[in-house]
Amino acid sequence: MMSTKIADNPATFDVAVTFARYCLPTIFFMGVHVVMGQILNARGKFGAMMWTPVLNNIVVIFTFGMFIWVYGSYGTTNMDATTISPDGIRLLGIGTLLGLAVQSIAMLPYLREAGFKFRLRFDWRGHGLGHAAKLAKWTFFFVLANQAGLIVVTQLATWAGSEADKLGFQGTGITAYNNALLIWQMPQAIITVSVMAAVLPRISRAAHDGDSPAVRDDISYGLRTSAVAIVPAAFAFLALGVPMCSLLYAGTGTDSARNIGFILMAFGIGLIPFSVQYVVLRGFYAFEDTRTPFYNTVIVAAVNAAASAVCFVVLPSRWAVVGMAFSYGLAYAVGVGVAVRRLRARLGGDLDGKRITRTYARLTGACVPAALAAGAAVYGITRTLGSGAAGSLVSLVIGGALLLGVFFIAAKRMRIEEMTAMVGMVRGRLGR
Repeated sequence: MMSTKIADNPATFDVAVTFARYCLPTIFFMGVHVVMGQILNARGKFGAMMWTPVLNNIVVIFTFGMFIWVYGSYGTTNMDATTISPDGIRLLGIGTLLGLAVQSIAMLPYLREAGFKFRLRFDWRGHGLGHAAKLAKWTFFFVLANQAGLIVVTQLATWAGSEADKLGFQGTGITAYNNALLIWQMPQAIITVSVMAAVLPRISRAAHDGDSPAVRDDISYGLRTSAVAIVPAAFAFLALGVPMCSLLYAGTGTDSARNIGFILMAFGIGLIPFSVQYVVLRGFYAFEDTRTPFYNTVIVAAVNAAASAVCFVVLPSRWAVVGMAFSYGLAYAVGVGVAVRRLRARLGGDLDGKRITRTYARLTGACVPAALAAGAAVYGITRTLGSGAAGSLVSLVIGGALLLGVFFIAAKRMRIEEMTAMVGMVRGRLGR
C-alpha cells in the first residue's frame, strides 16, 4: 500500500529520495557508536555508552525546533509526508545525521583513555570474520521475524483504528499503539539495557571459560536487579497510564489522549516478561548462540500476531488495539517460558529459579497495594477535576507519590534484599 502511494504521488516520491540520501551515513554512524560502545564495555568502561546518546537527543531536539521555527507547527500547517518540501526533509535528515555523528565522535576520547588505538588492517583471514558472519545470519533472521509480526499487528491496528474513527473514537489506531509503546519501552531501555550492558562482558567471559555457575549467577543478578525498577514501572503504567498520556498527548484532544492511556495500561504488566526475555537471551548470546534467540522470536511473533488477530475479530473496534497491546506482553510471557527452559538446559538444569521467583513475587506483592492506592487516587481526582491537562497533572503527581510511597514501605517490610541494596547504593552516591 505504501509503495503504491509513493509511486502515485511525485511529491512523496521526491521526499523519499531526499530522505534516502541520509540513510546510509546515518546507519554507518549508528553502527560505529555501537561497536565503540561494546569495545568500552568489554574493557569495563560503561559511562560513555550511557550518556553520549544525550548529545544525540540535544542535536535532534534542536533540529526539530529549527524545523518548527522555519515551517511552523502541525497545528498551523497540517504538513505531512505528502506536503512536506524536500528542503524540510533535508533539514531533518542533516539534523539526524549530525546528532548520530556527534554521539559517535564523543566516544573517541574515552577509547583513547581506555588504551584503544585505531589501526587499519587488511589481513582479514584468521580473525573469525566467517564465524561472525554465521552468527549475524541468525540475527538477521531474528529481525525479519520481528518485522513479520509487526506487519501483521500494524495492518490490524490500522484497520481497527480506521473503523473506530468512523464511529467517532479517536486515538485508537496504530499511531496510538506506537505512542503508547514508546512510553512503555522507556524503563526497559533505561534500566534493563544499562544493567545488562555492564553485566554482559562478565557473562561472556564466564561462558567462554565454560563456567556455567558464573553465567547463572550473573543472569540471576541481572534479572533481580532490573526487577527492582521494572516491576514497579509495569504497575505504574497500569495505575497511571491514563493521566500520563492525557498529559503527554493533551494536544491530540482529551478523548484521544485517554484512549492512548488505555492502550498504555494494556501494555503495562507485559513490561515484566519483555524485560525478562531481554536478560535471558543475553545468556544465549554469551555462548555465541544466535539461532536459539531467532527461534524464540519466531514463537513470540507468531503468538503476538495470532492473539492480535483474535482481538481484532472478537473485540469492538474501539478496544481492539487495547487488546493487541495486551497481546504483546502475552507473547513475551510465552517466549520467556520457552527461553527459560532452553537456557536452564544449557546451564545444566539450574537457573537460580527459586531466588528469582521469590524476588519477583515479593516485588509484585509490594506493587499491588501501591497500584490500587494510586489507581483509587487517580479515579477520585479525575472525577473531581476532570481528565484535562490540569486534572491529569494533579492525578499523576499524587498518584505517583502514593504508588512510590506504598511500594517503598511494603518492600521494606518484606525485606527485599535487592531493594535494600539499591537504596544503599543511592544513599552512598548522595553521601548519606
